[in-house]
Amino acid sequence: MRRPAACARSKRQSVLRTVSRAACAGRGRALGASLALLALTGCASAAPEVPEPVATLPAGVAVELQQLRSDVAGRQAQVHLVNEGDAPLTVGAVRVEDDRFDGAAVRVIADRVSTVSPGGSVDIRVQLPPVDCTAPDDGEAHIVLEVTRDSAATEVAASAPDPLGFIAELHARECLLERVTDAASLTFTGFEPSAPGAPAALELTVSPTGDGAVTIAGIGRTNLIDFAGAASEEVRPLGIEVAEGDAEPIVVQIPIVPLRCDPHAVQEDKRGTIFDLVVELEGESGEVELFVGEEMRGRILTWVAAWCGFGG
Repeated sequence: MRRPAACARSKRQSVLRTVSRAACAGRGRALGASLALLALTGCASAAPEVPEPVATLPAGVAVELQQLRSDVAGRQAQVHLVNEGDAPLTVGAVRVEDDRFDGAAVRVIADRVSTVSPGGSVDIRVQLPPVDCTAPDDGEAHIVLEVTRDSAATEVAASAPDPLGFIAELHARECLLERVTDAASLTFTGFEPSAPGAPAALELTVSPTGDGAVTIAGIGRTNLIDFAGAASEEVRPLGIEVAEGDAEPIVVQIPIVPLRCDPHAVQEDKRGTIFDLVVELEGESGEVELFVGEEMRGRILTWVAAWCGFGG
């Protein structure tokens, strides 16, 4: 935090800074005239004063946290900032702090600067750090922005509303997944495309650690992928049982077909290859998300396009 007194910003060596502060405070009379002169010169030539950081956003400026569908796979989010003030606002560094994360969320593009005109808004993408499962789900996020108005730069801090509650859901889901992976890791390990009209095969591998028990009860269809022969089922049963002490991987082939064949479903896909797995752990039931990965996602989207007859 920058200090308001010019003496505190002198860039002389530590001895001269001490003398400078003493002279400014009126306690340097016992020093020699030459040192006193250096001290006073240091005060006079220090950098211009910068306003103290303030605790709240400028008047008319509001922020909130959002997570778009396109942000989910990359574990990112958006800081949505609206400037209803009467002057442009320039935003540099961005930091989202929340006890539910193991560290701060910061800009995806670290050195980017955003300028928001009066009446305008901006969405600043931030990278979410790993969750901290020692924290409860009902925490609160705060945002710290480096802002410039009227040529003065400072940091401001404010509470960051999360109107959809995505952080609490993310924290609960990923902490459940952490507990699940203590017993077994879950990975999509293969994909075999198919000719139009026939089901493709999506391979799920469950690798027990030997340290716990878990049941992978089922897998949910996505907005793009359905299960062959189970058009009426949103969740396909799997019934994979992992017992403590197990070590042998369990490989399951899941027959899949496109849920829809409109081209924009593929072109605008955000979550079509992120599957919800229903798990049972220590008497509790819940859902965890599992992404197929970028390489397999591309292969699946290409297959959907060919299967539906609109691929190039």
